[in-house]
Amino acid sequence: MCACATGKFAKVPEAELAVSGSRQPPQPADGWLRQGSCKGSVWRFQAFGPDPERWEEKMALLCYNRGCGQRFDPEANSDDACTYHPGIPVFHDALKGWSCCKRRTTDFSDFLSIVGCTKGRHDSEKPPEPVKPEVKTTEKKELSELKPKFQEHIIQAPKPIEAIKRPSPDEPMTNLELKISASLKQALDKLKLSSGNEENKKEDDSDEIKIGTSCKNGGCSKTYQGPQSLEEVCVYHSGVPIFHEGMKYWSCCRRKTSDFNTFLAQEGCTTGKHTWTKKDAGKKVVPCRHDWHQTGGEVTISVYAKNSLPELSQVVANSTLLNVHIVFEGEKEFHQNVKLWGVIDVKRSYVTMTATKIEITMRKAEPMQWASLELPAAKNQEKQKEDTTE
Repeated sequence: MCACATGKFAKVPEAELAVSGSRQPPQPADGWLRQGSCKGSVWRFQAFGPDPERWEEKMALLCYNRGCGQRFDPEANSDDACTYHPGIPVFHDALKGWSCCKRRTTDFSDFLSIVGCTKGRHDSEKPPEPVKPEVKTTEKKELSELKPKFQEHIIQAPKPIEAIKRPSPDEPMTNLELKISASLKQALDKLKLSSGNEENKKEDDSDEIKIGTSCKNGGCSKTYQGPQSLEEVCVYHSGVPIFHEGMKYWSCCRRKTSDFNTFLAQEGCTTGKHTWTKKDAGKKVVPCRHDWHQTGGEVTISVYAKNSLPELSQVVANSTLLNVHIVFEGEKEFHQNVKLWGVIDVKRSYVTMTATKIEITMRKAEPMQWASLELPAAKNQEKQKEDTTE
């Protein structure tokens, strides 16, 4: 009797169940046969379907290769039984794919259905889980354990500088030291030579008015053009120019402006006769452009006056007041009185005179930043009230 007719189970593929006329007995696969017979060299089988218990026992192993996830029979596991991805998932810029193949998709379901690119054996060993970083809970820790551990150093802040009491403005005034530059000395020497030649050429009649002579009244820019100019009406400023807290104006009309050119162009507020000659050989008071800047220990005022005369000019100051009187270009004068915002050291302050400007350098009594050059009017009034009450 043929061994196949003994009634034993034989495993064959489902596609080959109930096959007749085969010369070779079918290889065991996914189907189970209960009966079989052969006649000569021809095999005949009758299929009764798979055995559920045997099926579950054989297909109990799960493949853990990426992209596979199928159950397999270890006895039928061959070198090309599994189709999987040897790489790792890659997610970049909304594209999803595997590092081992080039296909990319934006849909996650499509990503899961990408067929593996490599064949091999099924693997039933579960890959090790990635090591997670240890996170220590700090809920039950004491406050002292949560504080950063470092060596503590107590640094004592320096003692703040005590504010210097503002001295009285009635302190005696002192002349600041004048430093004359070489450029100014050369310019003055040239002016002396030219003025000496002009004096020799002067005529005995000093009252003669030359054509082109400018009017000496403040704010008037007219020049002498002949006898008819004597009958013209002069529109001028009868007061003196005032520069205070960045504003420029005439004391007679007090039309304030911050722009120097606008100040010079202000039309006079008084009418009268032109003044073509000097008044009692006096000087003509004119405004000069000036500004200031400061460093940590000094405040510097720059007055832009050319060819100033050191022997006729002086700058006097005390701790809180500064009076400037500069004579330049022979007949012009500049006056400025400043109530200083801070306190200065008069002995360490000085004046530098050059051919183009005068710099007044004042040493601060305390190293602090000045809010402005001049003391505001409100603070000045409060200071005067304090002085009177004391």
